[in-house]
Amino acid sequence: MNLAEMSLQELNALARDVEKAIRTYKVRKLNEARAELEAKAQELGVTLDEILGVKSARKRSVVAAKYAHPENPALTWSGRGLAPKWVKAHEALGGSRDDLLIK
Repeated sequence: MNLAEMSLQELNALARDVEKAIRTYKVRKLNEARAELEAKAQELGVTLDEILGVKSARKRSVVAAKYAHPENPALTWSGRGLAPKWVKAHEALGGSRDDLLIK
């Protein structure tokens, strides 16, 4: 392959092909390394995540709604995190959160 005889379009295509080959090579090597490490961990009776100290995703418990929109009871809020716009609007008009409590 003589690069000096190639057109700009051919050189750009070649550059894209080389970049793609490099990316796929890296991904392939990482996957091979992970598979090898997971196999060794399995031999030892542990998982790779345990070795690396990776914690599994926490299961979040559902918190019951504490507040409801006065006109649309389908809109609720647990009282945790940022207050929804309808709660802020109610308070801006002089209302209290106690007015919104689900009874």
